This record gives sequence, C-alpha cells and structure tokens, in this order.
Amino acid sequence: MKIQRFEDIICWQKAQDLAVLVYKHFDETKDRSFRSQITRASVSVSNNIAEGFNRSSDKEFVRFLNIARASCDEVKSMTYLAHRLGYIDVSVKSKLLDNCEEVSRVIYGLIKALK
Repeated sequence: MKIQRFEDIICWQKAQDLAVLVYKHFDETKDRSFRSQITRASVSVSNNIAEGFNRSSDKEFVRFLNIARASCDEVKSMTYLAHRLGYIDVSVKSKLLDNCEEVSRVIYGLIKALK
C-alpha cells in the first residue's frame, strides 16, 4: 500500500514529536541563539521529510531523508552541548538523545525501503 500523505509517515510523526520535545525543554533557555538553533534544527527534521515526500522520484525523497537525518544529528550534537552548558539535566539529555536515535533509525529504515 502506497503512502498518500506525508502526515501518515511514521518518521514524520516521530520527528514532529521530537520538535515538540525540544521546544518544551528549551522554551525558557535565556541563550536565544542556542534556543533558536536547536529548535530550527528540530523542525528541519520533519520539514525535510514532508518536502521530500512530494518530490518527483524516490531518489529525491531519499536525498531529503538524508538531510532530515543530518538535522537530527545536529539536534543530538546540540543536546550534548546543552547538557555541558548546564541548560538541561542528564535525564532530559537522555530523553532527547533517545528520541533522536529513534527518529534517525526510522528514517534510515525508510531510506532502505526506498532503495
């Protein structure tokens, strides 16, 4: 069965959940530059999945899925930094990293299915 809408793609749904989690945990961070960068990176994950979905070929879709995975890695990197800077505690760090890993894994599964 072919997916008809990007909203039905599991990795898009999980990426949206990740963005909500990032916004929730960094909402009150005083470092505006940091907050802006990590929230933009988190939104980029689901946006690239959505944008790639309606491209003209699976090859193009895979390209956007790889960009989404890279944005997910950016969120991971910034999560480590946020913890080192004292913006989040270890439990939040673990939760964010686990979510990033899950999103990345599901995106990779979709990439493999499309190839």
